[in-house]
Amino acid sequence: MSELMVSVVMPAYNCERYIDKAISSVLAQKASLELVIVEDRSTDNTAEVIKPFLSDSRIIYIQNEHNMGAAASRNAGVKRALGKYIAFLDADDCWREDKLEKQLKLMEEKNAVLSSTGRQIMTEEGRLTDRYMGIPEEITYKQLLRGNVLNTSGVMIRTDMARKYPMTQEQLHEDYITWLSILKEGYTAYGLDEPLLMYRLMQGTKSGNKLKSARMTYGVYRYMGYNVPQSLYYFICYAVNGVRKYM
Repeated sequence: MSELMVSVVMPAYNCERYIDKAISSVLAQKASLELVIVEDRSTDNTAEVIKPFLSDSRIIYIQNEHNMGAAASRNAGVKRALGKYIAFLDADDCWREDKLEKQLKLMEEKNAVLSSTGRQIMTEEGRLTDRYMGIPEEITYKQLLRGNVLNTSGVMIRTDMARKYPMTQEQLHEDYITWLSILKEGYTAYGLDEPLLMYRLMQGTKSGNKLKSARMTYGVYRYMGYNVPQSLYYFICYAVNGVRKYM
């Protein structure tokens, strides 16, 4: 494939302990790619950790003028991207070396606009656990309403759709809103049920704080236009699915 296939977008903020592993996992991929790192004015040594990697011509480095947050940083990376597809990777996560290769094959075979992979959980310190979160082979809009099975660091999305539905509403789950907005058009998302993403479970983040995450999920349903009874129904579905995941 001669064209640039994947633009990997990586927002980076105060991640000096992890980002070297994330970058290395991207550069090890067997795919036509560029890596767009959007440094969000970190207050630690993140920018210094990134510097040695900048000799690789596949890396595009952007530094925000001021701190913008993860969603706006991702949008800035998407705007700069040249690839046919966008793959998001948070700076505290990392990939198996065949992640992009396998996901590109899926996207091309299915003529897909959106896909994601399974994820193996690792601790905040980077120790891999036995916990694996799988993903269905196909996900419709109605299915996604009952629980967000698309993890951002496992997602690949067609670039035109990423630009059509930028991530906003960072006080909610902005990524979930984007996926729902795309599937609401009638598209199907596809899952690659393999542990190609190694997902770091951080304390104090949106995903790590379960009560905060639950409130934000309910807010997503309201943002998507559902009334209170409808939102409560989907929230209960989300809660039940969440309990099943951890059983």
